[in-house]
This record gives sequence, structure tokens and C-alpha cells, in this order.
Amino acid sequence: MIPARYQWPIGIVVLVVAALLPFVTTSFETSQILTRALILGIAASSLIFLASLGGGVSLAQTGMYGLAGFLFGNFVAADGGATMAIGIYPALALAIVGTVLVSLIIGLISSRSEGIYFLMITLAFGVIIKLIFEKATDLSGFGGINNIPAPSFLGNTTTDPNNLYWLALAISALVYLGVRYFARTPFGLAFQGVRDNPTRMRALGYNVIVLRTIAFGIGGLIAAISGLLNVWWLTEIAPGTIDVGPIIYLLLIAIIGGLYRIEGAWIGALIFAIIDNRLRSIHFVGDRTTTAIGVIFLLIVLLSPGGVMGIYESLVTRFRRPRTPGPTIASDDGTAASSVAGD
Repeated sequence: MIPARYQWPIGIVVLVVAALLPFVTTSFETSQILTRALILGIAASSLIFLASLGGGVSLAQTGMYGLAGFLFGNFVAADGGATMAIGIYPALALAIVGTVLVSLIIGLISSRSEGIYFLMITLAFGVIIKLIFEKATDLSGFGGINNIPAPSFLGNTTTDPNNLYWLALAISALVYLGVRYFARTPFGLAFQGVRDNPTRMRALGYNVIVLRTIAFGIGGLIAAISGLLNVWWLTEIAPGTIDVGPIIYLLLIAIIGGLYRIEGAWIGALIFAIIDNRLRSIHFVGDRTTTAIGVIFLLIVLLSPGGVMGIYESLVTRFRRPRTPGPTIASDDGTAASSVAGD
């Protein structure tokens, strides 16, 4: 990996370059590729956070960001939503709090399971959220909620996407730094202990269920933020936005970038946004875009099960000068324990 002394300078350069991109790209590219990639990256980071620290891959994260979007749309009385109407900022706070509470409930229930059972339970919750809004037309309209307003400082996010892009970039940086910092705290280390060996952590006196539930709450908070950015970007939301297809897409983004590397969330999202946008403009691909994305995903996974970040780490390892190996913290199966902290 990159030596620690170079990480901050490189990170600052990447952030500055990213902040300047809207000045050299078209409004369409800023909105449909860059802003979309940042929003999807934040959503995928919530999934990677849970996979790396919570100990399981959650398929409920799309439901979480959809739930935040629907709650916000109903609280501000957008077209097709409920008749209640409160200010944008109170609606924002209530949407986040509501989403985190639901995440905690889902975490409390699903954290008692492991492996494929955990995966299926979280998928079931994601589908349930979609079905609730699909059937409750008073909360979602017959064609979704439309004309959802954004905070005034963002301006018109359709015709001038730059402000939303910079906001999404700032939030992405905060989420990235927050997750990296959290993974190094004693609390974050306890999460990693639960991920690697829950039986031993129980023997040490840790409440595994509570820790996993808290992890779900944090993941729900991150997903809620991405959901709010998403409705400000689209100005609408419909039950189809959180159907099984988008759930799988979010998982693909995380795997393409690197499921256990927080950087992989935005790398995978950018790759997905570029590929999806460009493939749709190719005549002979057209409606086969999903199939083409699936083929590209398979190629990436076959080349590197660790995704793009796995390819990067393999190249760094290959060209790094030989040195005396230090001690490795190993999991019970003898493999080195991965960490979202990136060290």
C-alpha cells in the first residue's frame, strides 16, 4: 500500500482535482457520471462498512437510502407524497433519524444470523421496504414522488449540478475519513474482533448482537445521507428505485471496487457510472446494458476477486522491494485479517 507519509498529500491532490472537474466537464457529465458516482459511492460505502466492520454483507442498504428519500419527500409534501408539509431542514433531520431507527431494528433482527442467512434476511427487509411504498400509494403516489425540493443553496440541481456535486464530494470525503478513523478506535477494533471471531469476543464479555446492531445503525446513517443526495439529484423517487435490480447493482459496485476496502466504494461507483452511461449510448448494446455490465463484472472478479483495489494491491506487492516480513495478525483460518482502515 501507499506509505503513510504519502497518503495525506495524495489524498489532498485527489480531492483538489475532483473539486476542479466541473470546470472541465459538461453539465451532463458532471451530473450523470460524477455526481451519480459520488452518491452511489456513499451508498456503497455503507455496505462496505458493514462488510468490513459489521461482519456481514447487507442487501438492505438500497432500502435504507430509498427509505430516507421517501420520508423526505413525504415530509416536504412533494407531488404524490403525503399532505404534511414541514421545512426542508426539519424534514432532512426526521428522514435521517427515521432511517437510522429502522436500520437499528433490522440490525437487531438480522445480527442473530450468519452467512447466507444474514444475506437473505437483509435482502428480505430491502424488498419489504420497497413493497410497503409500492402498496401505500398515499406515501409514494402511483408513479412515485415527484418535484422533491432541494435546499436553496444547491440551486436548480437539474440545470446547474455543480453545487450538488461539490456537496456530494465534501460528504464523500467526510464519510471516507470518518470510516477510516472509526476503524482505528477501540470501538472500531471491537467491531473487527466481532467480524473475525464472534465466539471469542463473546467469551471476552462483548455483546456481539449490540455491536452488530450499532454497526447497522451507522451503516443506515451513511445510506440515509446518500438517499437524500439521490432525491435532490433526481428530484423524484419511486418504488422501482429500490427494487431488487438496484440492490444487486449496489452490491456489484462494492465488489468491483473492492468489498473490504473503503476506497473501493467510490472507485467501483465511478467505473459503474462510466460504463453504464457509455454502454447506453452504443446502438448495438441498447437494452442489453445490464448483460454487458454483468460480463464486465465477471471479468473483473475473475482477474481479481478483491476487485480493482485487489488488482492495485497485487501490483504494489509485485513491484515493492523485498523486505523482511513482519508479524501478521491472522484470523482463525490462518489468513490475514482485512481491514477497512486500509493499513
